[in-house]
Amino acid sequence: MSENRDPRPRRRRPLRAAVGLLVLLAVVGYFAVQRASNGGGGAPFCVARVYSGNYDGTSESYEMSPEQAANAATIAAVGVAKGLPDRAVTIALATAMQESALRNLDHGDRDSLGLFQQRPSMGWGTPEQITDPVYSAGIFYDHLVDVPGYSRLPLTVAAQKVQRSGFPQAYAKHEPDATVLTAAFGGDGILECGGPEPAGPGDPEKVRNELIRIFGKDSLHAIPPQTGEAGQAGRNAGGGKGGPEVEITLKEKANGGEAATRHSRAMAYWAVANSKEMGISRVSYGLRAWIGGQARGQWQHKGGTGAKDGDGDPRNAEPGEVRIFMAR
Repeated sequence: MSENRDPRPRRRRPLRAAVGLLVLLAVVGYFAVQRASNGGGGAPFCVARVYSGNYDGTSESYEMSPEQAANAATIAAVGVAKGLPDRAVTIALATAMQESALRNLDHGDRDSLGLFQQRPSMGWGTPEQITDPVYSAGIFYDHLVDVPGYSRLPLTVAAQKVQRSGFPQAYAKHEPDATVLTAAFGGDGILECGGPEPAGPGDPEKVRNELIRIFGKDSLHAIPPQTGEAGQAGRNAGGGKGGPEVEITLKEKANGGEAATRHSRAMAYWAVANSKEMGISRVSYGLRAWIGGQARGQWQHKGGTGAKDGDGDPRNAEPGEVRIFMAR
């Protein structure tokens, strides 16, 4: 046995732990800076938010990827388009949160597919239909409204009567977040999506056609028959680099009341949620505007153009309008 061993204790582990902690703090700091600067760059994200009525700035929120936000917006918009109450939308969103985490899955248990993990073999439709978010949300609602008194049932009971899941109690834990999403897309909440502005030009016909698929020939709004340069689909918002902007203007019809306002909100937030996929650069609604790549994804009062309250900005929306601008 050697007698030359160094009897002094080794102290490398604390040093390694300190170095590891510094690295961890550096990584956390990097992502914090990325999030703080998001809206002009960084990884895309969306947050649904409902502020308290105490005017103290506190809120409930739910954060999603753009993919999840787009799917949640479609589920909510389909429910609004069908004229269903908020309770139906909350049940649908909570169900999709449990079944797929708001992702349009191409796999599942046995032959289950899509946002709601519906099965072709059980009569829900073809695989192509089930993996279409508009169709899958629509057929979920069709089955839900056939449940007597569904709006008065506990959420997990109502969802289970439609889904017939092996884990019926699992839906309940999503109800608080689903309630926030429902308020964001059709009530008194808000949806913010940060990240860089769309990289490529948007396709106005794709946006218009998708709105028609969701809302049908909406009797509460005038949807332009065709899109093109500003002035065809909406008003001339000016030129600037790249020439005139392409937009879609959705105008509430007279005497639409609260139902038309609810549709407008669902349309505006659907456009924001789908901005990355659809190449949407700006959405103007009410007294505010969402602009891709700006303000960390927050809505800006009257567009935040630098003029007082944004007055004179040709891209502002008039009362009862939703204006969707395409990236160029």
